[in-house]
Amino acid sequence: MSRSRPTLRLRLWQRLFIAFAVLSGAVLLGFLAWQQHGFRGAFLDYVDVVALQRLAPAAERLATAFAEHGDWQFLRDAPRRLGEYVEPGHWRMRLRGDDRPPSPRQEDASMPPPVPGPGDDAAREPRRPPRGPPDLMPRLLLVDSAGQRVAGNPRVPADAPSVAIVSDGRTVGRLRLARQPELGDAIDTAFARAQARDALIAGFAILALALPLAFALARWLLAPVRSLAEATRALADGDYARRAGIARNDELGDLADDFDHLARTLERNRDARRAWGADIAHELRTPLSVLRGEVQALQDGVRAPTPAAFDSLQAECDRLGGLVEDLYQLALADAGALEYRFEPLDVAELVQQAAAMQVAGCADAGLVLELPAASRMLVRGDARRLGQLVDNLLANARRHTESPGRIRLGLVARDGRVRLTVDDTPPGVPGEALPKLFERLFRVDAARSRAHGGAGLGLAICRAIVDAHGGRIDAEPSPLGGLRIVVELPLAAEERA
Repeated sequence: MSRSRPTLRLRLWQRLFIAFAVLSGAVLLGFLAWQQHGFRGAFLDYVDVVALQRLAPAAERLATAFAEHGDWQFLRDAPRRLGEYVEPGHWRMRLRGDDRPPSPRQEDASMPPPVPGPGDDAAREPRRPPRGPPDLMPRLLLVDSAGQRVAGNPRVPADAPSVAIVSDGRTVGRLRLARQPELGDAIDTAFARAQARDALIAGFAILALALPLAFALARWLLAPVRSLAEATRALADGDYARRAGIARNDELGDLADDFDHLARTLERNRDARRAWGADIAHELRTPLSVLRGEVQALQDGVRAPTPAAFDSLQAECDRLGGLVEDLYQLALADAGALEYRFEPLDVAELVQQAAAMQVAGCADAGLVLELPAASRMLVRGDARRLGQLVDNLLANARRHTESPGRIRLGLVARDGRVRLTVDDTPPGVPGEALPKLFERLFRVDAARSRAHGGAGLGLAICRAIVDAHGGRIDAEPSPLGGLRIVVELPLAAEERA
């Protein structure tokens, strides 16, 4: 079996750094290309402006020649002579087709040839003229005052820059110069290359400065990610007290806050689970201990097997069975497996029927049960579960209300919801204990102790039923001096309409 080679695994900060580096390089190269393109265009414009300035003396010479001949016919008959007026020395050398200097007869009489001195190598070697400016003739066109071609390149566009030829105060023609397509002169090309080299050096310098900054920025940006990763591993190992501890006002800070909230929730759930297990064990141990003691007393003959003894055993079995059933109901609610059959039903009638079955039990406990007088109110719910809800609420009130006392049911419809209230007389519940009443196995000590029966699961089951019906359940002090339980359920759609 061949072993797979370990692949190179880049960390997130490394990928971010590479992304920054590639992006910076691409932007810099794009800027350099744009800068060079713009520079070449601007530099060619500059070269054209310089060339136009060079044509000013040529325009003066052509104006003088036009005044001597009276028209442009002398150039139309010999268009090649245009070069003699534009660049006299350079053009005559091109016409000869060699690099020999012009003869003294061809030179201007006012410019005599230099006399070589003794030992001067120039006396033995032919004199070469220095390299002149670029040839303008291929880009030049001479037109008359009507715009008709006289001499030069006929492909020069009509909108090309031009220099006016003025003779006796009037414009007799124009020298048009086409744009230079590229740098041809060695000096101009060398200057452009120097500019490109300087821009490239500056670009590399900027990139060399940007890469360390990108490295530091990537490490700084992803430092919270490393802290979150370490905290997540600790949380996965069961350390629910671990916190990210990141204080930032950005998305990573929000993520760290969410992680800390998750850790706190898991810590609370762990503590609740531990307390839940301990409470369940305690609740089961109590009836089992009673059963064991009474059975052992019967076996030892300490207690006679009378009907009262068997009734006591039966009561403890019922209590144990009720606890197990409540636990089973809560387990089903947590798993979302409680069966519900939703249908439109009259909640007023349902409450009346469920409460009527509790009147006798309340009377035996020395309590008066006041039933609501309400009209028809339709909700969409499960009749069996809502009946169980009312039974649990009344049973809870009956167990924890001192005799003589009262239990009062209220039922009203408003704002598209049905509001059911269950009020009882003292003893009440401390304000700090009200939010905990719907927690599993929670009891208020003293007045609402285990001595009154119940395992502290009834209200938890009530909350599960109300949540399944899309409602809410709260606890608050009662005007009667005891506890008020408030249940709100949404009215059915046809009732709201």
